Amino acid sequence: MGNPHDNFSPVHDVVGIGFGPANLALAIALEEHNESARRDQAVTALFLERQPSFGWHRGMLIDGATMQVSFLKDLATLRNPTSRFGFVPYLHARGRLVDFINHKILYPTREEFHDYLEWAAAGVDHLVSYSSEVTEVRAAGDLLEVVVPGPGGSTVHRARNVVVACGLQPRMPDGVKAGANVWHSSELLTRLAGRTADVRRFVVVGAGQSAAEAAEYLHRAYPQADVEAVFARYGYSPADDSPYANRVFDPEAVDVYYDADEAAKNRLMAYHRNTNYAVVDLDLIEELYRRAYQEKVRGRSRLHIQGVSEVTDIRDEGSGVTVRVRSQATGTEQEVAADAAVFATGYDEQDPLPLLGSLAPYCARDAAGRLRVGRDYRLTVDGLENAGIYVQGGTEHTHGITSSLLSMVAVRSGEILRSVLEHREAAMHGDDEPLALEGAVHD
Repeated sequence: MGNPHDNFSPVHDVVGIGFGPANLALAIALEEHNESARRDQAVTALFLERQPSFGWHRGMLIDGATMQVSFLKDLATLRNPTSRFGFVPYLHARGRLVDFINHKILYPTREEFHDYLEWAAAGVDHLVSYSSEVTEVRAAGDLLEVVVPGPGGSTVHRARNVVVACGLQPRMPDGVKAGANVWHSSELLTRLAGRTADVRRFVVVGAGQSAAEAAEYLHRAYPQADVEAVFARYGYSPADDSPYANRVFDPEAVDVYYDADEAAKNRLMAYHRNTNYAVVDLDLIEELYRRAYQEKVRGRSRLHIQGVSEVTDIRDEGSGVTVRVRSQATGTEQEVAADAAVFATGYDEQDPLPLLGSLAPYCARDAAGRLRVGRDYRLTVDGLENAGIYVQGGTEHTHGITSSLLSMVAVRSGEILRSVLEHREAAMHGDDEPLALEGAVHD
């Protein structure tokens, strides 16, 4: 039941929670559908974002760092190659299309891709409410209510469908707490903004792309500082981006994974983890090795690679940190005094259930207790007959390795929109099963 002081908005076909790349791609798909559909087929939508403006991993927009996906895997092209929201139209709008072609690259810098995302977000700004943090989703008859607290009482956005895309949560190792001098890599540039050039030493923990990028940047940006890279592997391992391995990111691979039994899913994930997890672009590995070797030639080493090692203790002492590093090969330990320690230890997919409140116990689960997710990313919720809850992220166990990656956002947005339209049409006709709508969205 709602609070008597709640303020109710009009009913929307779709309310999206979170406005990162996933729901941005969905907003674009909805916008394009509405531009070509009859008025009575339009889909009304609102997206709620707790940040005051669009932003995506701002703390890792390192100068020179490149994307790991092709520019063609943007927010729209794989769904609709003629979309005005693709990366190529963005380049044209910015006056850089010819220059980009002459650059002869598939992978733009992260800085440029973020500018593209901001450009695209501005194109659907009328669908977004920023500074709106959702605290609860609840059922209300045939509708869902999305609650956003405010100083004058909560605003309740009523929806026929809710799409939850809360993104990733930075992961710190057990027993390690972020602090003034202990950071997750996602905060790297933000934390460095207040640091002077007299920093003497950094410790970077982790063996993946973010860890290598952080080590490279700190080594380059602070020419007087030592950088200690600590990880359990012998050395950085290269990402497998060969053509056949990359097919694990194809749209068709989602069908293969979704239809496979649990044993096959586990094998596929084990086979292809080295396309994405705890691996580094070969060019970056070679650059770090080149620098370390050149320092040996010059007799002054600043980049120290401590492989087969782990951090066993860390103390944030106000003016700096003391990190205890243990060799997993010999068991010997050493203490490293540093100005700051950066933990590039990955991310966790955020669980959507806390937002669902009283609905959470009614969400169907599999034998392992994980959410049961339809191929269309729709949850099965007991008691919800007509309203739909969709999730973007948190579906690696059902849809595979692309669950939280940019590779699938364009195609997935089209699949979710198609599902919303099919269920709406089925409800209008009183059918038990959704209809297949030909030409509802570009695939």
